[in-house]
Amino acid sequence: MPEQSPSVLDQLSASGHKKVVFCNDSDSGLKAIIAIHDTTLGPALGGTRMYNYSSEAEALEDVLRLSKRMTYKSAITGLNLGGGKGVIIGDSRKDKSEALMRSYGRFIKNLNGEYITAEELGTTARDMEYIRMETQYVTGVPESLGGAGDPAPFSAQGVYYGIKASLKEVYGSDMLAGKTVVVQGLGKVGEHLVSLLRKENAVVLISDINKDLTMHVASKYKAKPIDADKIFGIEADVYAPCALGATINDKTIDKMKFAVIAGSANNQLADDEKHGRALLEKGVVFAPDYLINAGGLISCYSELTGLGKKRTIQLTEHIFDATRDVLRMSKKENIPTLEAANRIAEQRIASIKKIKSSY
Repeated sequence: MPEQSPSVLDQLSASGHKKVVFCNDSDSGLKAIIAIHDTTLGPALGGTRMYNYSSEAEALEDVLRLSKRMTYKSAITGLNLGGGKGVIIGDSRKDKSEALMRSYGRFIKNLNGEYITAEELGTTARDMEYIRMETQYVTGVPESLGGAGDPAPFSAQGVYYGIKASLKEVYGSDMLAGKTVVVQGLGKVGEHLVSLLRKENAVVLISDINKDLTMHVASKYKAKPIDADKIFGIEADVYAPCALGATINDKTIDKMKFAVIAGSANNQLADDEKHGRALLEKGVVFAPDYLINAGGLISCYSELTGLGKKRTIQLTEHIFDATRDVLRMSKKENIPTLEAANRIAEQRIASIKKIKSSY
């Protein structure tokens, strides 16, 4: 008999998830999955991604992986939030509508605050407005509607601090002037990051599948455009992946001539354990993505709790120290940086769980 794929419940058990909700609405065409990983520290907050997955199994795998990372992201940055994520199956350029997003908002409403959503790949601030029409459990809405606005600048700021912390580990100084940084992906976060790097006179090489955007950003910030297939042959101080994940894999690690990898893309390692260890052995400092891209989550948390921008900036600046803590543990115990980050996050969750169970 052919080998059977693991059941949904088996997958939940293996990954430690609390709940998965499948959403279907034939009237609007909505097909979505919401995964809630852990709520020990607070309600599960995580963005909603709209992507044209090849199968429902692929969508489920993605939402389970992303929601678990959100638990760890909230924990390591000191936020009182759990981890969750939503994925909508479909082409965001063709299949999206007001009805679809509002239908999705009603599914979120029925979770009674256990899951709070935000903007992610394939969704926009306008989509969050539609969701807000149906439920209060959404962040990242425009400032004109009482929200905190676009979280992308804070995401970029966090990556910037992660890069500086990593440079401090490698070179003994966090100065960016004269350092060469390759930024792959020029979406909202990528372009903001290019701006921050150029303000400190870093030499910035940029690449994006959108050639017109690449040339625009190159001209605007005096950055140098490069072809995507040339990235891993370049000798540079920092590689900052800011597009899709899994760019760090068997093929690319062998070619790498970077001292540091620090970017905003989620799930940058194709295989966390295998490629985390490979980077350690190669001597490449990897700043865990879920830690340094947490600025956007911090912005959403501030909106949710009523904190002002000043406090959001302070919490984002803390990413520098949190990254240094991870790198120190990695060096001291000779473990991959992602493993070190996971341990720190798990320790916080475990300690708070004990407090909550004591009364």
